[in-house]
Amino acid sequence: MSGTVTPADASVTARRVWRLAEPVHAVTYFAPEARAAYEEAGLRGYWRGYFAGRAAPLGPVGPEPVVAAFFGFAPGMVARALPGVWALAPPERALEARRLGAGAALRRLLAGQEAAVAEAVDLLRPVTDGLDIAGRVLAAANLALPSPGDPVDALWHQATLLREHRGDGHVAALVAAGLDGCEALVLRTGIDLPRTELQPHRGWTDEQWAAAAARLAARGLLGTDGAATAAGREAHGALEEATDRAARRPWEAMAPEAVEHLVTLLSTVARACAGALPYPNPMGVPAP
Repeated sequence: MSGTVTPADASVTARRVWRLAEPVHAVTYFAPEARAAYEEAGLRGYWRGYFAGRAAPLGPVGPEPVVAAFFGFAPGMVARALPGVWALAPPERALEARRLGAGAALRRLLAGQEAAVAEAVDLLRPVTDGLDIAGRVLAAANLALPSPGDPVDALWHQATLLREHRGDGHVAALVAAGLDGCEALVLRTGIDLPRTELQPHRGWTDEQWAAAAARLAARGLLGTDGAATAAGREAHGALEEATDRAARRPWEAMAPEAVEHLVTLLSTVARACAGALPYPNPMGVPAP
């Protein structure tokens, strides 16, 4: 069947592609090649590389814009890295390290899949080139970067654009729901992710975590046992639906058969990249 997907189908496509593109992007956080590239650039210590690499498209910013854009991180944790990392590696150097590390990891993980990578890049190009970026700071900053010519580098760039585009929409949904960064994490741990995968990786103290849990309990979203109530699960489901809706527009112009072919290509790629990721993980992405 030809034509374009319906808005409802586009929301489903947005979630399907996120689950497959996120492992491609996430090699920059977990693969040894990525960590080595950041260290070579002078960014020793995991979090220096993380904050420098992900924030570099914004320029040499201080902690405040990153707290706003990344959303789930404790302000104190961000301030320990920014703006200090720019004295170690300015944004252009951090971006180069990010590209080199992710590219090296993907070339190892996707060896023998060059044809699938090139085909996926061709299918994704009109989607990522035409992203709507109004209100989406991280997506816009990454879209402003030059698009790589090498297919492997291009695939990582496209995966990054899609995940930051979706993430910007997710942040908007969280703000509209009246949740702050810590509350969003506490609610998620009450549903399906262990606290150990979120709190230490986002820098919130036990006191801040307990205060957020108390605020959620006062709203009827969290029980005294730390588990989400029925209302909490409903709120979380509504957040995910809103995130999917916010991410659907890029997929509305793609023909259904093209969507299915892209999913087939990315499924193979994602399974190969999944070997570099821990499960469960702080991003909440399931194994492909």
